[in-house]
Amino acid sequence: MNAVFGAIPILFRNPSVYGLSRITNSLFISNGEAANNKLFLYANRITTIINATVEVINTYFPDIYYIHVPVLDYPTARIYDFFDPVADKIHAVAQNQGRTLVHCAAGISRSAALCIAYLMKYHSMSLFNAHDWVKSCRPVIRPNLGFWEQLVEYEYHLFGKNSVKMIRSPLGLIPDLYENEVRVMIAL
Repeated sequence: MNAVFGAIPILFRNPSVYGLSRITNSLFISNGEAANNKLFLYANRITTIINATVEVINTYFPDIYYIHVPVLDYPTARIYDFFDPVADKIHAVAQNQGRTLVHCAAGISRSAALCIAYLMKYHSMSLFNAHDWVKSCRPVIRPNLGFWEQLVEYEYHLFGKNSVKMIRSPLGLIPDLYENEVRVMIAL
């Protein structure tokens, strides 16, 4: 593991779906409830919170800077427009020795898509590897299919090629990395 991510013990990388999950030394992901937990925020020295919801209202704590990214968790919602500004903010906070928490309602779709976009842009990770990394940190992530399409488009914009493709399945378009999972589900 490289110095950017550091040695992150499993306990802190994936405490539970209810706590904060560490993505890098300066980036965390959670659900809305954890993002309003003063103990979690101060214990992890969070300096910036990015709320990627329209439905969760943050409790404002001193010394924490808040950013609102109003996105619905709908496949038709345009999250792509927030990939660059959110990634740039996470990077700027890290450069100033701060820590960012990105959250949505459940810490599964919107926040995961934004964290994956950040890893692609600032850590030069492919979409496949960025998804794999975030999923290893927070196993419950699952960006909705519309967000997947936008992540595929963003990866192509950044690198001129794709590591994940959207493919047809009995359930509609899915990322190819879900192909085996869908096959098993259909077989059952």
